[in-house]
Amino acid sequence: MTMALLSPESLKRIEREAAKYPPEQRQSAVMSALGIAQDQNGWLSNELMEEVATVLGMPPVWVYEVATFYNMYNLKPTGKYKVVICTNLPCALSGSVDAAHHLQHKLGLTGFNQTSADGRVTLKEGECFGACGDAPVMIVNNKRMCGRMTPEKLDRFLEEDLK
Repeated sequence: MTMALLSPESLKRIEREAAKYPPEQRQSAVMSALGIAQDQNGWLSNELMEEVATVLGMPPVWVYEVATFYNMYNLKPTGKYKVVICTNLPCALSGSVDAAHHLQHKLGLTGFNQTSADGRVTLKEGECFGACGDAPVMIVNNKRMCGRMTPEKLDRFLEEDLK
């Protein structure tokens, strides 16, 4: 396999992450490397995960195991914005189910793991984000956490933040 999917900048970033570990434990940077690859490409194809494995000197199956275990990794293309709503019990008791239904209605979706017709938003269901005091909670593109998401806040979020 020839490596051509990761940009030189992404490779530099992965090398910086791998350098944080002893040389014989480069594979410990796999989560960071997957995040860098996903930031570059938007999602992780099998070929991209194989390239990450090659760069880190580990079997591709180990990379697949990490990428399929954590829901922060996109294994298929998503909308420009990936919105993940926590539906664990504390958030559910604080309105996350209603928030999810509100977003589904506003985006024209019938459930989770769907993308709006305009390709802008993919809505996913998530596990606990450790912010129960701010429930209901959602995370946008694995980087921004939003709490206490009432229907009014969700409407504002869709209109102002997801342009």
